[in-house]
Amino acid sequence: MTIPARISLVTLGVSDVARSTEFYVGLGWELSSSSVPGEVSFFHTAGGILGLYGASDLAADAHRDEVAGPGFRGVSLAINCANAEEVDAALDAARAAGATIIKPAETAEWGGYSGYFADPDGHAWEVAHNPYWPLDENGLPTLA
Repeated sequence: MTIPARISLVTLGVSDVARSTEFYVGLGWELSSSSVPGEVSFFHTAGGILGLYGASDLAADAHRDEVAGPGFRGVSLAINCANAEEVDAALDAARAAGATIIKPAETAEWGGYSGYFADPDGHAWEVAHNPYWPLDENGLPTLA
């Protein structure tokens, strides 16, 4: 058997589930009724599901030591947009919802346009337009 090449769920370990839930709702994301207020939140996305769970609880579930803290964690999440104007608008909306802009949008060396914001726990989100990856009808990038 091979492992299916898909990402079904990304769970972010957060310090305060209620605060982080409020942030993502502020981005305009749809909170699932499967969520348990203050304990775990799930958001519908065009791709997989985004989960928010207490960082120490998530570490315990994975049998790992909790290492969350300020700074880069070696991973970023990305939202692809149809053009540079959508990137700018998304970063403005993230800022309005309480995000920290950690890299203003700029033309990238690879020919696209991107910037980054951080959620209340410092998780890095790239917002990008890649002219080489057209978006499908669901807004997801298509690869050759």
